[in-house]
Amino acid sequence: MTDRGGAGRTPRRRGQGELETQVLALLRTAPEPVAAGWVQGRLGGNLAYTTVVTILTRLHAKGAVARERSGRSFRWTAVADEAGLAALRMRRVLDSEADREAVLTSFVTTLSPGDERLLRALLEATESSGPPEPPAEG
Repeated sequence: MTDRGGAGRTPRRRGQGELETQVLALLRTAPEPVAAGWVQGRLGGNLAYTTVVTILTRLHAKGAVARERSGRSFRWTAVADEAGLAALRMRRVLDSEADREAVLTSFVTTLSPGDERLLRALLEATESSGPPEPPAEG
């Protein structure tokens, strides 16, 4: 088998969500709302303009980016960071399941002890600073 310097090789496929993460990171560096062409130009590679618009539209549907009308197209701005995007994905998975308790139980039982402590601390902090609990029915 001969190496032809990459000619004919299939490009590496991105992992799920990798392109979304790259687009979101680029938008976070933008000094102002930008057009899809700006994003396309900075991503490099041979991504089609329509692919970039599709990714931006998906991020908008997830609440990770905002858009404003600019002529016949849009200008895009990041409103979430990578952690926020991951949280949105986690929420979407949870919302798609009928048995939320089973999903959350499964998730919590697979956490490392350190992650479990962190989650407990975050829940306690949220409870102490969040809105008051509704009165118990009795």
